[in-house]
Amino acid sequence: MNAESNNTITAAACGRPRVRSNRPGSPWLGLAGALFAVAAAFVAAPAHAQDMQSAPSFVDNFSSFDRSRWYVSDGWNNGNHQNCTWSKDLVRLSDGVLSLSFEKRKLKDREFACAEIQTKQRFGYGVYEARMKTDTGSGLNAAFFTYIGPQDKKPWDEIDFEVLTKDPSKVQVNSYIQGKPKNGKLVDVEGGADKSFNDYGFVWEKDRLRWYVNGKLVNEVTNPDELPTNPQKIFFSLWGSEKLTNWMGAFADPGRKVTMQVKRIAFTALGQPCQFPESLACTMTNSN
Repeated sequence: MNAESNNTITAAACGRPRVRSNRPGSPWLGLAGALFAVAAAFVAAPAHAQDMQSAPSFVDNFSSFDRSRWYVSDGWNNGNHQNCTWSKDLVRLSDGVLSLSFEKRKLKDREFACAEIQTKQRFGYGVYEARMKTDTGSGLNAAFFTYIGPQDKKPWDEIDFEVLTKDPSKVQVNSYIQGKPKNGKLVDVEGGADKSFNDYGFVWEKDRLRWYVNGKLVNEVTNPDELPTNPQKIFFSLWGSEKLTNWMGAFADPGRKVTMQVKRIAFTALGQPCQFPESLACTMTNSN
């Protein structure tokens, strides 16, 4: 199945440096057309969710592709650091697994094609969880993250899990506060991000942010100056770079299609019941 989106809302994007373009040919932010129905993306959060606006809790097991939830990036890129063009053809669904791929195929002014999806709604304080498996390859980035920024008339806030597939034994956790990187850390993925499906989650509260890998706490932030304060969209992306060698490694044409796979994504608002037995939210309370 091709998870093609017909929605016209333009998109933010992943990657470092965070030169963000939301439409073809725009070298920076390309604000025009980025604000369709922004107000509709919000549902008022309950009072116990610490007074941040948020869309409601959900679980997506990818039994089908929900076009009302997801926007698929297509026909543009994030800037000169990215060596691929987003292609809707590289977002596919099969047997309950969503695949995002990277391959050698000339699109626009890039020699490679890559894949990204994002939610149309924004989410606030709560438990974010993804079950995914990555591939390998130097110069590639497989990411699960949240983001909001200037094209949405908001400060740039972001919370990241990024597998730099040059070394899938680790995942990088990170956040951005008003466009400045905070709390970056490489943590181990036992058995490897590429060998099997792993669970990546973060718990975002007003006064704390915690990252988990397979249920294990791997990073925690409590400094109020280093905590995001704006509801964000949820993203998955797989992309490459020939310029960010110090971070992502020297790019090497993999000579094949490279793929990251996602089996589940869930958001559980603070104070709401957990939605599946393995969820971090089942062991969390607002006070712990």
